[in-house]
Amino acid sequence: MYKLMAIDLDGTLLNSYGEVSENTRNALKEAKSKGVEIVLSSGRPISSTESLAIELGVDNYLISGNGAAVYDIKNQEILYDRFLTKEQVLNIARLCEQNSFFYNVYTEDEVIASSLSYNILFYHKENAKKVEEKRTHINVVQNIEEYIKQSGKEKFLKITVCDESKFIFNSIMKRLKEIPGIDVLEVAYMSRKKIKDGTKDVDIQYYYTEVTNENVNKWTAIEYLLEKLNIKKEEVLAIGDNVNDKEMIEGAGLGVVMGNSNPKMKEIADVIVADNNSEGVLEALNKFVIN
Repeated sequence: MYKLMAIDLDGTLLNSYGEVSENTRNALKEAKSKGVEIVLSSGRPISSTESLAIELGVDNYLISGNGAAVYDIKNQEILYDRFLTKEQVLNIARLCEQNSFFYNVYTEDEVIASSLSYNILFYHKENAKKVEEKRTHINVVQNIEEYIKQSGKEKFLKITVCDESKFIFNSIMKRLKEIPGIDVLEVAYMSRKKIKDGTKDVDIQYYYTEVTNENVNKWTAIEYLLEKLNIKKEEVLAIGDNVNDKEMIEGAGLGVVMGNSNPKMKEIADVIVADNNSEGVLEALNKFVIN
């Protein structure tokens, strides 16, 4: 029996509109009633992931910033962290500012951005469907670098860098990899999400990468929880869709990827389920946890 289930959010538990189906919600509750520890494992800020965890009733622990932090929801406490330093963030911000790269900075409780574009636009549209306390806090500032210098903030989960052009994006990746002491996520395909504009569906498509401190990944964060909860890695089911889920898919007793995952993720998976718009997480819950 699997004792811990680590579930990614975007592209996995959430459909293209950022929603969780009612059937999946009910299955999560049933899995929890069987004693399974369900841990949302996301690249989002702690506050954004926490609000969804509480809404779904899987409210013991969460993993944020692609493994940069493990958070105890009940006690409102960070148990484990591998934050970027302010100096690291300012170095990356300076590079992005000098080359006009779009980027945003994730802290524990907000995303700092200069405009509502790319991933920030998706969060903004997603927020419109939520009450205030469940929204991803987006802080739009005129100059991110100057804001961080003056804000007094010291803890940073990750930085996301985006562009629509493959040529420009390759240039971004090359420059970021020259900065020591960080990990740069290798994403070879475009992110594709949908937002509603009146009655129309609008696609948001862009290349992106995520920058964290060295040796940050979801599996390392899960290993911290396994030791704390006395659970073996063979008793872990991990489900995701993207390269930031790679280590946890490989490390878990059962690694499950979504039908919408990129080919490289499908190559390392133990099991492939339906896509995120066809209740793939529900399929995994029913096959491997509930039944």
